[in-house]
Amino acid sequence: MNLEKLSSPILVTRAVLPSYQSYIDKIKQIWDTHWLTNQGALHQEFQNQLKNFFDFEHVTLCVNGHLALDLAIKALRLQGEVITTPFTFVSTTHALTMNNLRPVFCDIKPTDYTIDEDKVEALITPETSAILAVHVYGFPCAAEKLERIARKHNLKLIFDAAHVFGVEYNGRSIANYGDVSMFSFHATKVFNSIEGGALVYGNPELEKTLDLFKNFGIANAEQITEIGLNAKMNEFQAAMGLCNLEGFEKEIINRSHLADIYYDRLKQIPGIVLPKPSDKITKANFAYFPILVDESSYGITRDVLFEKLANYNIYARKYFYPLTCDCECYNGLYAGAELETARYTAQRILTLPIYGTLDPEIVIMICDIIQTNCILGRKM
Repeated sequence: MNLEKLSSPILVTRAVLPSYQSYIDKIKQIWDTHWLTNQGALHQEFQNQLKNFFDFEHVTLCVNGHLALDLAIKALRLQGEVITTPFTFVSTTHALTMNNLRPVFCDIKPTDYTIDEDKVEALITPETSAILAVHVYGFPCAAEKLERIARKHNLKLIFDAAHVFGVEYNGRSIANYGDVSMFSFHATKVFNSIEGGALVYGNPELEKTLDLFKNFGIANAEQITEIGLNAKMNEFQAAMGLCNLEGFEKEIINRSHLADIYYDRLKQIPGIVLPKPSDKITKANFAYFPILVDESSYGITRDVLFEKLANYNIYARKYFYPLTCDCECYNGLYAGAELETARYTAQRILTLPIYGTLDPEIVIMICDIIQTNCILGRKM
């Protein structure tokens, strides 16, 4: 293939949008009712459709995923320490520390980059109140084993499920595990409602508490029973979610074809390590396509490959780098943590562009660039 710089930039992802007319048709009723927020008709419709989608009765919608996670932490009344992963978007760690909790970081697995369930129990202390695990890139954690550990030690189990919308694990929605799962509907996600998020949970008692926390703690016109915040999803977000839900399966099919190209063309390149997600995944969502660049075999580092791709107007992402515990705002607080695999991975991981409308020829071009630079790097 003739490798020439592209005229327009290719980003690691692209927001999924429904047809213009379908969104206009959906939001027309807002002009009829003048109901913009506070659990209007579109909010309720979206909530009900998600209950069917997750096959779960209890779903709380929020303005974004971060505040949804914040609400879950508050509603579960967590205290002390929470065992979690540093290989995640910084929102996960911020949500803990902003609730006066101490994150205790556990290393990750080299196969799928999720929390290493075999290292969790050694980190449990009398101060531990919960495990906050993160499903990464669309790859679920070892959910069942984490549930067993949480039950054994009487801990709450929260899943940051921002990356796994639509994923099924052992034939069940991934939302079926843990005390609460948080899903993000941010514009960059495989499914979006512009911004937005949802909590899915089994305990019906949580619903009232979450509704209070997301609306300033207001119980009625004259009673404020919790110190809450404003995390309500508005009608425009709900409308986008409803429209995008209709096209979700098509998006996944399109992404799966691109993932097949990546796997087929990259699997034989020395130093390009592809993830090995759990064989318990019975339905994937192809949310991201990560590769790990082992410079000793590939010939150049991840950072050099990142720049090589950028020279062609292709913008991959070092996702996640740095580890959250190594961010400047946490500098020095967690330096003693044993995170060998997480640090090795963060220094070498690169997520490649993948979204449903991406031209397969661009994917082939990306693979060719990676192949070419392996050859050049090995000659240096």
